[in-house]
Amino acid sequence: MKWLRSVALALLAVAPPVSFLNALEKQPSSAYRARRVALAGKLHGGVAVWFAAEEPELDFDPYRQDPDFYYLTGWNEPGAALLIVGEASEPVARPYREVLFLPTRNLLIEKYTGPKLDAASPGVTQATGVDEVQPMTELPAQLNRLIAADRRLARNLWAQPDNAQAKALLSWTGATLGEAGAPPPRDVSRLTMELRQVKDTGEIDLLKKATEASIAAQRVMMRSVKPGVTERAVAGKMTAVWYEHGCERDAYAPIVGSGINSTTLHYSENSRTIEDGDIVVVDAACEYSMYASDITRTVPANGHFTPRQREIYDVVLGAQQAAVDAFVVGKSTINDRDRKDPNSLDTAAYNYIDTHGKDLHGEPLGKYWLHGLGHMVGIDVHDPADYPAVLKPGMVFTIEPGVYIPEEKLGVRIECDFLVAPDGKLIDLDAALPHTAGEVEGALREK
Repeated sequence: MKWLRSVALALLAVAPPVSFLNALEKQPSSAYRARRVALAGKLHGGVAVWFAAEEPELDFDPYRQDPDFYYLTGWNEPGAALLIVGEASEPVARPYREVLFLPTRNLLIEKYTGPKLDAASPGVTQATGVDEVQPMTELPAQLNRLIAADRRLARNLWAQPDNAQAKALLSWTGATLGEAGAPPPRDVSRLTMELRQVKDTGEIDLLKKATEASIAAQRVMMRSVKPGVTERAVAGKMTAVWYEHGCERDAYAPIVGSGINSTTLHYSENSRTIEDGDIVVVDAACEYSMYASDITRTVPANGHFTPRQREIYDVVLGAQQAAVDAFVVGKSTINDRDRKDPNSLDTAAYNYIDTHGKDLHGEPLGKYWLHGLGHMVGIDVHDPADYPAVLKPGMVFTIEPGVYIPEEKLGVRIECDFLVAPDGKLIDLDAALPHTAGEVEGALREK
């Protein structure tokens, strides 16, 4: 059977990439290339280098690609690098160029992790969708030649500022060119942030699928929460739903906070047993094909809000609606910490909370809202943005006011994902999920 083993090893050496086999639903290669071209237009003749995320060291730590790298390539294997050369006409003419560099394969490790592609693999250019594919060993030489032909490029070089591989590459390049004192690279994430804020139709479709799966899990949560059940058990049932919907992971550590835990904003221990009379804040959503959702609902453990719980719930829901009513496309902003700008949706929501309802001492509730109104959502659950961000068509963001009163063991947060449509109107991506206190209680009765 020695011949069979030889054939198996030969097949392993030319095995198809795991990208063909993984569950990620990718956009067409043309979509990623259009982003690379758009990015090149922001370089003003410069050169940009990105490195993919490395393979995790621990078996229980799943691989997740660097968000910017994935946005530009759709490539989901570790250890790669991307070079983009911006078009220039003088002093040295350079055409637009894009090169994906792939690491040398490790056939021993691939027996544990699965087969990978390298630059010599058949069909690699078609598989990656990038114009050129070269071995990683060529990256330093390519960068050296580019800068040697135009020394000004050393001052128009873009990279990930905190990436260890980028630092090593640029240090070596400086040494080979005798420019050890060259200035540090420019932060390329500033450029990708500008592009990532506005989603294309393919991204919106993936975000909707993440939202649909998250909604399904939130409905399961509403049938699961009851006295005597642990917070972790509720989180576990939601996780099962995400996997059943083809999602690869949760978008962030699930928050199931009952009783006093409802007042801790990012509580994620999920170790308490839910008790009768508790209010439960559940901030949990999933990631579908690298795109995230972010949903929070607040429910009464025994199926009925107390009058006080309902009062605070209605204040928070009213604040969310006040922000929606105040929205004006191209003018409104989110995440304004000062809450004084009349164009800020944070201002609209805060003013509502601070003028509706009181604490046990007769004081306004504004001081019990401790965080911003919302954030961008995309490949990252907190997608990058320069806040306070002006809201434009194609943007997806959350509106999530909250009131947290530890003295009463009473926290309420209501969070929905919103899309700014081409006509400038807001679309609530979570519209199918209960919003009002009455709707929440009705969903809990469906147990």
